[in-house]
Amino acid sequence: MRHFSYHSLPHRAPASAFHAPEPRRAEPGAWPGFEKALEAVNRDLAATLPEHPPLVLMLLPAYEADEPEQLYVALPDGRWQGNAVHPEDTTDDSGAPEPTDPAQLLARVADAAQETVMEMAWQVWPVCPYHKLGLHVRTAEAVVWWCGDTDGGHAAAEVGRLAGSLPGKKRRRELRREERARRKP
Repeated sequence: MRHFSYHSLPHRAPASAFHAPEPRRAEPGAWPGFEKALEAVNRDLAATLPEHPPLVLMLLPAYEADEPEQLYVALPDGRWQGNAVHPEDTTDDSGAPEPTDPAQLLARVADAAQETVMEMAWQVWPVCPYHKLGLHVRTAEAVVWWCGDTDGGHAAAEVGRLAGSLPGKKRRRELRREERARRKP
């Protein structure tokens, strides 16, 4: 697996002296809040893009000993696009603690998933089933996929429940798929 990164080498060190850390899949159970949020986002992905494989959590080891590992939302082959979902983006100087609130985790994972899917698949996702416009994550009373701008628009569905907003046949197909998944042991 290859990924691009910028890292300066010590003075006069040959380029071959630096070995970028290899990303790896996050161990199941290691990130329960992020895993639960990703399950909800993957339900929306399966409902709207059934041919697309589910997303996974990937860890990028730190380059330096005093830096933390970074967690990303990625395709199953390990490719991702955008900022880490944990730890907080290092370019953000707010000093805010990492999210522990499930709504914050869900919003962060949904936003990262959307960026990965859109950039890697070169398509808008998710799309409002009625207006055929791209949706965006918005947090109010709940974390929702929002159609429109901040002055207008509507909540298409809560993140994780996009299947319920699909019209007719698509919705029935997704509801049957969900029912079969619930019956499996």
